[in-house]
Amino acid sequence: MRAFILSVIYLLLFSGFWLLFYEIRIFRRFLELAKRTAADLDSAARQRTLEGRKQLLKLQNRHTFLVWMERQLQYSGLKNRFPRLGVEWWIAGNMVLFAALFPLLCFAAGFWQGAAASAFLMLGEAFVLKALRSINLRRVGSNLMKLLDFLGNYSVTAAEATGVFSQVSRYMDEPLRSALDQCCHEARTTGDSGLALLSMAEKIEHPKFKELARNMEISIRHCADFSALVKSSRKSLREYMRISQERRVMLREAAVNMALLLVMSAAVLFTVGSLTGISVAKLVTGTVPGKIGICGMLLIFCLFAAQMYRAQS
Repeated sequence: MRAFILSVIYLLLFSGFWLLFYEIRIFRRFLELAKRTAADLDSAARQRTLEGRKQLLKLQNRHTFLVWMERQLQYSGLKNRFPRLGVEWWIAGNMVLFAALFPLLCFAAGFWQGAAASAFLMLGEAFVLKALRSINLRRVGSNLMKLLDFLGNYSVTAAEATGVFSQVSRYMDEPLRSALDQCCHEARTTGDSGLALLSMAEKIEHPKFKELARNMEISIRHCADFSALVKSSRKSLREYMRISQERRVMLREAAVNMALLLVMSAAVLFTVGSLTGISVAKLVTGTVPGKIGICGMLLIFCLFAAQMYRAQS
């Protein structure tokens, strides 16, 4: 009996150690798989960056989802705060996040409610990116005239174009400061100021900043004095700011008109409801004219929102 008990204890210990080392091996395999996946993601990001620089040299623009997503991260400022954050890591992180949240949401509220909650989370993420882009766009716009004033005061020539950025950047706000510092560092490292300027133009969303950087790259190749370029850029920026101000005024007037339309529509619905004795909710959702009217209102608001988004982009 004693030998039997010792045999059972030995078998249990052997099984326990075997399972322990087996689990460790599985865990090690998962770690190796995670390391290989991370290396593949970094390699894909580097390859895409090199391909993007080749496209810059050829003055070509690619229109793919990865390029579009890369610009969203760059324009929102997330790329500057987290330098290793690339499109591949962003997509992989979102897939892992929603793969973990979707079953929990479905288990807690049901399939369709979980799908709706996941969709709202995705829309919320897109809204955050859009808000960060708008903040950076306003910051660049408020600093762009100051940048032109500094460039005019320094009497920049082609030989020192990117070198001045390191002296000017300290007076700029983000994301302009980081873009200027990176351009200066890239120009000193590679010796190619033109490519550094083109690369800087892709890091900032503001159209006038892109225009300035590309004009500077052209001036480096064809002339030595930037005084005429700075003067014309000042004039162009003032005209752009004037048009933008007029556009904002028009958008505010349109928003007021849409609010008045909504108030008048609500007043008409309450009036009709009081005359017919039907509640507003039933009048809107339970009658054919109400359904047609609400669909028309939604269509008008969707078109208005699309125009607002297009005007602010």
